[in-house]
Amino acid sequence: MCHLKKMEKNFYVTTPIYYVNGAPHVGSAYTTIAADVIARYKKTQGYNVYSLTGTDEHGQKVEETALLKGLTPQAWTDLMAPKFQEMWKLLNIENDDFIRTTEPRHKSAVVKILSTVYEKGDIYCGEYEGKYCVSCENFVPENQIVENKFCPDCGKELRVVKEESYFFKMSKYQDELLKHIDENPNFILPQSRRNEVINFIKQGLQDLSISRNTFTWGIPIEFAPGHITYVWFDALTNYLTAVGYENNLEKFDEFWNNSEVVHLLGKDIVRFHAIIWPCMLLSAGIKLPDKIVAHGWWTSEGEKMSKSKNNVVDPIEEVKKYGVDAFRFCLMREVNFGNDGDYSTKNIISRINNDLANDLGNLLNRTLGMYSKYFDGVIVEGKNEDEFTKNLYILFEETLIVVERSMEKLEFSKSMEAIWKFISRMNKYIDETMPWLLAKEESEKVKLGGVMNTLVEGLYKVAVLIYPYMPVKSQNIWDQLGVEKSIKNSLIEDIKEWNHFKKGDKLGVATVLFPRLEVLVEEAKNELEINENLKIENPTTIEKFGETKIEVVEIISVEKVEGADRLLKFKVKTGKEIRQIVSGIAKNYPEFKLLEGKKVLAVLNLPPVTLLGILSQGMILSTEDKKNGIKLVEISQEIKVGAKLK
Repeated sequence: MCHLKKMEKNFYVTTPIYYVNGAPHVGSAYTTIAADVIARYKKTQGYNVYSLTGTDEHGQKVEETALLKGLTPQAWTDLMAPKFQEMWKLLNIENDDFIRTTEPRHKSAVVKILSTVYEKGDIYCGEYEGKYCVSCENFVPENQIVENKFCPDCGKELRVVKEESYFFKMSKYQDELLKHIDENPNFILPQSRRNEVINFIKQGLQDLSISRNTFTWGIPIEFAPGHITYVWFDALTNYLTAVGYENNLEKFDEFWNNSEVVHLLGKDIVRFHAIIWPCMLLSAGIKLPDKIVAHGWWTSEGEKMSKSKNNVVDPIEEVKKYGVDAFRFCLMREVNFGNDGDYSTKNIISRINNDLANDLGNLLNRTLGMYSKYFDGVIVEGKNEDEFTKNLYILFEETLIVVERSMEKLEFSKSMEAIWKFISRMNKYIDETMPWLLAKEESEKVKLGGVMNTLVEGLYKVAVLIYPYMPVKSQNIWDQLGVEKSIKNSLIEDIKEWNHFKKGDKLGVATVLFPRLEVLVEEAKNELEINENLKIENPTTIEKFGETKIEVVEIISVEKVEGADRLLKFKVKTGKEIRQIVSGIAKNYPEFKLLEGKKVLAVLNLPPVTLLGILSQGMILSTEDKKNGIKLVEISQEIKVGAKLK
């Protein structure tokens, strides 16, 4: 592996390449907007930025779908790829490149990396027999298969495949990868995904099948006649292709070897990016990316999105309803990147009305209205050194620090939380300084000018901070402030001082930044009405409930019960002792070892029972619904073992 000194001012961000068999949806929109936000933010920090998205166009599933459509695979991908490009244009995505894996440049890159790894002795010929998921394009190890035939990721039935295959010696790089993860705490984010990857690696990495010879839609392997490149050596290499790995060493040095490289992706593909991809790069002698950041999944109104339920969120329709900037803002603000989120119409409307229309829009409107009333919209000299103003300046300095720290970890929601804290403080500043009273006294005109200039300067700064999220509305704020230049070229460094506006500068005209959604708000309120005639099923009493001893326990170890497909044997730590509990949830937790170290709720005053000859001294609580199946009730690590449920 080559170790090159990283320059501070180059930044390369990628989305996953999206599979062409499905149309773009809110999940892919979320990742791509996030990539656009961090790219724009890095530009405001003075970075030389390169951003990439694209489409994954090879594989058995594409070949089969094209056949069903009566098209060649290439014709099918040519039909689908533009749908993603059109969506990104609608969402105001400023990607520097759009990679398609069917392009000649990408085929050359795949040939190059395969040749490099093969010549190193890390690829060998063997035979693979196992169960294969066509949908995920992945062989599934026996210990992860659900009910002996279903994929643990998508739930679809697996196919039994036996064929000659070329293998990549991924197991060879297990220790080196673990060492890299240990030495680079931010290599995999968030922490929960990092822990998941570490636990998986420690179970032992297997060599990876990297070729197929039972279908033809893929990149041929030069040293293996009749074989095509299996999905991950093809798909993952796109990140190298786009920055010139195969034909532009100067560009590759700039945006890979001497750049901060960040991959954004969904949590369902974190293992491929955080295990397979680094091992490929280690073998090829290429620098590893700096960050691999996985976000959660979106539900719709509390339920898993599905076409059958007709609850799939269509970004096109949402943009029509709310506008592109409001949609971008709500996706990034509603949930912290890394966590699962629920796309709720009620919450979206609340965000738009409260955060955007009330807090930000009203602040802009009030400020421009007062400046027009008191000074005809022309900047005057002013001076105000009261404690309110000093505190506002201090808060802005703190805001810049929090924003920078949050964006370094791609915690977009936390960044905006800090920005909106400053916006709220500006609204409070108006109430504290009371410009309407200052305007009544001629002797207070200088102080009034100082107050109003502070508000105008603050809005100028806010526009720059929200630009990555809302590029159109931030420019609109500058336009209303009379700033005659593009906010796209703004820098964080330039807004640290409070002296942009000069005496005689003419402010613009106030217009509504975000209209309130009154009708939709009323509809949302109706959903919150209380049913006064509600009937309670199987009623109980507080006294009876109090007889059940439910406490927080920590899972020390989990084992499969031999001869029982459904049973898991837990050792748990209570507030007083170690207990053994047997639970029938094995099919819901194929990777049950990941439960070790988690805190859950357990009933501890049930009589001990014996299941298949194994003692069980309690019951671990779980939930069950159609969307998630059976899931344990997990408790925050901050809660102490032995804490009682009341």
